[in-house]
Amino acid sequence: MLDSDATPIRVVLIAEDPLARGALSRALVEQGGDIVVLLSGTLAEVESSRQDSPPDVVLWDVGLHPADGGRLDAPELGAPVLALVPDEPSGEGALSAGARGLLFRDVAPAPLLAALRAVARGLSVFDPALSSVRTAPRASNPSSGQETLTPREREVLALLAEGLSNKAIADRLAISEHTAKFHVNAVLAKLGVQRRTEAVVRAARMGLVTL
Repeated sequence: MLDSDATPIRVVLIAEDPLARGALSRALVEQGGDIVVLLSGTLAEVESSRQDSPPDVVLWDVGLHPADGGRLDAPELGAPVLALVPDEPSGEGALSAGARGLLFRDVAPAPLLAALRAVARGLSVFDPALSSVRTAPRASNPSSGQETLTPREREVLALLAEGLSNKAIADRLAISEHTAKFHVNAVLAKLGVQRRTEAVVRAARMGLVTL
């Protein structure tokens, strides 16, 4: 999360469509004075490029026909994700995958930049037309009252249950310690607890881990 409004916002842009990626990149560079595009590419290209530190926010264009109706996997870069989706079903998939914000793919530059700034600062942003997606029950654990954990956060939670430190978690998952800390904090926030031990206990009660 950013420390102040004056801090430049470091963005990683992910889009499989090169035309969409080019248009988004131009919009960010030309109109986002406080936006710094660290990296732009396909999901495979970005994930194969090791960064010294995670970005502040990931802009993820899921495409016109994301996953051909299959399960969406959000980028795991240690930063909140703003997803651009073509329709409501795709929005549901992106939200379940861990996206923090949802906008339609044809969003204008001004609201897109505003949403990026908000998500980078820990807020959730949704297009008004996608409000029903935001309030819909999560399929994975609808009765828990907690936000759904992403696949990476579930891995981190399992390692927390083993009593591993952030450094040990980073080594086990081949990620940076900074990224591991980000995921640990996200797990604590989603489970509504302050400490790691509390997270493990609550997760056990919810059936997410076995002690």
